[in-house]
Amino acid sequence: MINKESLNTIFENWSGEKVSQINSIPQSGSYREYYRIIGSTKSAIGVYNEDIKENKTFLSFTKHFISVGLPVPEVLSEDKNGKLYLLSDLGDESLFDFLQQKRSRVGVFPGTAIEAYKAALTKLPEFQIKASNGLDYSVCYPRAAFDRQSMMWDLSYFKYYFLKLAKIPFDEQLLENDFNRFTDFLLQADADYFLYRDFQSKNIMLVEGAPYFIDYQGGRKGALQYDVASILYDSKANIPADIKDILLDHYLVGLQNYLKFDKEEWLKFYRAFVLVRLMQAMGAYGFRGFYERRTAFLKSIPYALKQLDYIIKNDLFPPGFLYLEKVLKSLTESKELLKYRREFNTLIPLNIEILSFSYHKGLPENKHNDGGGFVFDCRGIHNPGRYERFKDKNGKDADVVDFLQSGGEADEFLHNSIQLVEQTIDKYLNREFKNLQIAFGCTGGQHRSVYCAERLAENLKEKYEDKVIILLIHRDQPN
Repeated sequence: MINKESLNTIFENWSGEKVSQINSIPQSGSYREYYRIIGSTKSAIGVYNEDIKENKTFLSFTKHFISVGLPVPEVLSEDKNGKLYLLSDLGDESLFDFLQQKRSRVGVFPGTAIEAYKAALTKLPEFQIKASNGLDYSVCYPRAAFDRQSMMWDLSYFKYYFLKLAKIPFDEQLLENDFNRFTDFLLQADADYFLYRDFQSKNIMLVEGAPYFIDYQGGRKGALQYDVASILYDSKANIPADIKDILLDHYLVGLQNYLKFDKEEWLKFYRAFVLVRLMQAMGAYGFRGFYERRTAFLKSIPYALKQLDYIIKNDLFPPGFLYLEKVLKSLTESKELLKYRREFNTLIPLNIEILSFSYHKGLPENKHNDGGGFVFDCRGIHNPGRYERFKDKNGKDADVVDFLQSGGEADEFLHNSIQLVEQTIDKYLNREFKNLQIAFGCTGGQHRSVYCAERLAENLKEKYEDKVIILLIHRDQPN
């Protein structure tokens, strides 16, 4: 840890002001130390890092990025020993912070965050292509390119710090075989661009709404797809799949201004880089979480598993790597890892309110003010209420159930309703919506609507288990 006297000296020599306050900024995934240093009228960010080679890379990249007009922090001063430097103060709001703040207010991925992500992705090709010209790759650390050695390091990191520490069984030789084939495939992608390496929401600062970029000291030559995968599959940002698609399309449209490319070919490699980025990130979660016991990294594990689960279930896994796919699938089914979802409350359930009601007494109120959900009209189903023997009974009673099931009419209606409902639930779960209301109405709110509401509740509980919370209300059923 650096002493405060060194921070005082470098700040005062740069600003000509006495230091009034020094505040430590929490570390994230590195061992660098960050401090906000405040004088009477100026402030700056002091960075202390024992790794001089990494500092040299960052400072060299920063000066080049500034020279080509990219929004990065300015280097204000450097200490002679190469371990301490001052950067311009970009404030406290990262894109990740902005997303979390907006999301907590509206409960879904907000439109304002989509626009902020689009702004960042618009700038990305400027780093990858524009800034690549004239960039001194000789200062890259630890490698000048995301080459075979770099890829195998990342895959080994995942194997030893995640798979091993998470106690996931695997055949090491079969996995190594697929790692080598997988690396061969990745190396076929066009890789003559600047690879930012850690292009994620926590490394994008918002200054008066505009994106500024930090923490690119791991940059090197590489493929365009890696950085797009980094930001869209940033685990804790937890971007829904349909929003990922919107943002990916936005990036690809912008990329056309810089180069010509075959979209299908580009996407083929993109899916593979998504996986290598996820495995690299999970290696970090294992090392920082399992090994160093840093809770913030353990909290990221469930989000990464969710991403993997989606990739596998939606046939987005690159073909030809069957054993690797088997191992990654086993992660999504691991009881050892499931406990982290429960421990950190990341099993975010969808609250589903299922109602029966009488049309004579009006439509049910939508308590959540989102206008979403379904109202199914059961009055086309043969009505048990016409028969005296059912007058004092409801849709939960066995003989009423038998009556409604006898002709198949009610179950056919219900089958069609369930198909519509499940399609929406799958989308709501993916988007992490919080509430869904489903109502069945009939003449008296006693027989047909009650039967349908009961059957739907049973079906959803069985299919979705702990992914949903069911509240069943028979609004107008007689006491």
